[in-house]
Amino acid sequence: MTENTQTPHQICPRCGTKVAQGASRCVVCGAELRAGGRARGRSSSGITLSLPLAITILVVFALLAAVTTYLGVRITGAAGAAAEDTATPTAASTPTPTNTLQPTQTFTPQPSPTPITHIVGQNDTCLAIAALYGVSIQSIVQLNQLPATCPLSVDQKILVPQPTATPTSQPTPTLVPADATRQACTTADYEVKANDTLFGIATNYGVDMQEIRDWNGLTGDTVFEGQKLSIPLCHRASSGPTATPTVPPPYPAPNLLLPQDGQSFSLADDSVTLQWASVGQLRENEFYQIHVLDITDVTGTRQIVDVVQDTKYLVPSSLRPGEAVPHIMRWWVETVRQTGSNNSGQPVYESAGAASERRVFSWSGAATSPSTPTP
Repeated sequence: MTENTQTPHQICPRCGTKVAQGASRCVVCGAELRAGGRARGRSSSGITLSLPLAITILVVFALLAAVTTYLGVRITGAAGAAAEDTATPTAASTPTPTNTLQPTQTFTPQPSPTPITHIVGQNDTCLAIAALYGVSIQSIVQLNQLPATCPLSVDQKILVPQPTATPTSQPTPTLVPADATRQACTTADYEVKANDTLFGIATNYGVDMQEIRDWNGLTGDTVFEGQKLSIPLCHRASSGPTATPTVPPPYPAPNLLLPQDGQSFSLADDSVTLQWASVGQLRENEFYQIHVLDITDVTGTRQIVDVVQDTKYLVPSSLRPGEAVPHIMRWWVETVRQTGSNNSGQPVYESAGAASERRVFSWSGAATSPSTPTP
């Protein structure tokens, strides 16, 4: 029996199943059909996929996307690792120029001048030694750690800096006038002692207090024990327009005049006058200190130490021996400066220059008194 292919039917629009012409619902997917619709054969308006086939296609596309993403990540990671490996030699080569700079610094020359040893002779002063070697007094004081007055003794060994080229000679033309004046000014180092005042220090050196404040950067007049000050001697006040320029401390050794070395004095001489040449205009607290010592006296107690501001001194008759035997007296003079007073109120002096040569004179005392006659 031949199948009747002309039986009326309709196509389910959802799943494409043939459904009887009068059916109102699809027996496969349960979709509701259009009432009274008439359709013959399969519609050719589009491609209709079944649900299982559509799910399969989606799964395939998801797998392809996952594989593509995985391959992309692997390729990107490999490219990044290759870039890091390529940059590593560049970072390692960076310290190479730095290492080559270290030996360059070792070629900097280090000056090591060797000082000259000078043996102090008779009448030598720091001023004379500095002039002999062409250096400053301050450099000698600092190198030998001497007091600001630079006291010296015969046969003393002192170090004198080499008169090498001054490194400041090149920028000298560029110095402003104030700096040039400061550089050319002679200074004296001073350490503040107990009971010192800025006024007293200024008076001692004859320098205005304001000059000392400006030179040392002081904001007031207060100074303390042990403080280091630099005194600008180039600003010392002059005693008048016609006065002879004052020799800055340390002063040179006084030149002895009278009496002549070895001169004799007898009982007829009630006193002996000592005279010497001036070393310059002394300040209010500066003096000549006279030493007279009876070297014939074995006890060593017959001596006089006194200070005057004049250039002569009258040896009192109290030092004249009380016997007819001549006594040998040794005497010398040096410049000193009063720096304060001790607990007993006695003045304290320090050397302000070199000591003079030492001379002697003889002095005979009273004749031996006659013996009392026996009755």
